Amino acid sequence: MIPAAFEYVRPDSVEQALAELADPDAKAIAGGHSLLPLMKLRLARPSLLVDLDGLDLRGVSVDGDTIRLGALTTYDELLFLDASVPLPAALRDCANAVGDLQVRNAGTVGGGLAHADPASDFAAGAIAVGATLVLQSPAGTREVAAADFFVGPFTTLLKQQELLVELRVPVRGERSAYVSFDDPASGYPLAGAAVCGDAVGLTGVAAHPLAAPDVLDELGLDDYRRHLVTVAIDRARGAAR
Repeated sequence: MIPAAFEYVRPDSVEQALAELADPDAKAIAGGHSLLPLMKLRLARPSLLVDLDGLDLRGVSVDGDTIRLGALTTYDELLFLDASVPLPAALRDCANAVGDLQVRNAGTVGGGLAHADPASDFAAGAIAVGATLVLQSPAGTREVAAADFFVGPFTTLLKQQELLVELRVPVRGERSAYVSFDDPASGYPLAGAAVCGDAVGLTGVAAHPLAAPDVLDELGLDDYRRHLVTVAIDRARGAAR
């Protein structure tokens, strides 16, 4: 499987990357584990790939009562953070559930969220912990709650000439965890639940990851999927730490 022909640039700054994304057929690429398979199948045919790997958007820091995660931070980096960083356990659980070792080594938290897979593990965690996503465009930055970021399958609030540059997670001190039931063939969750205090983020059960409604019947799930969701939430609450 070979992708259609495309041009390639590797910007040195966010501003340059945003300028390149003015091309309506351009696509940003981070880890590449989501976009490249689509390109090989020709389900995605960007005329220009804007490689974000050279941008200074990596790392995790604590700023007062906020944990700041650069969008190009890999899942693997989250799993090996210094114990002094109070990252919610739910986010560590979600990062550990992503793909396999190779994917976790290269896949980025921002890239995964921007891809907006309806069965994204990390998205459920970001919603449950109340993360705020920082989006940058040539006009400046704006902040969006993770729970509002996903609007459909593989669709977010991101505009063409806009990048997710940072996640901001409040230091809440609440117990949290993530539990999922995975499809044995694909490895993606049939139902996954992240909990943080009373908040719950769900994945694999709707057109996009979302905050759990008060009544699960609102999702229109069949009996089997509703049972999986209920058990995932209960087990996540029991595993919260």
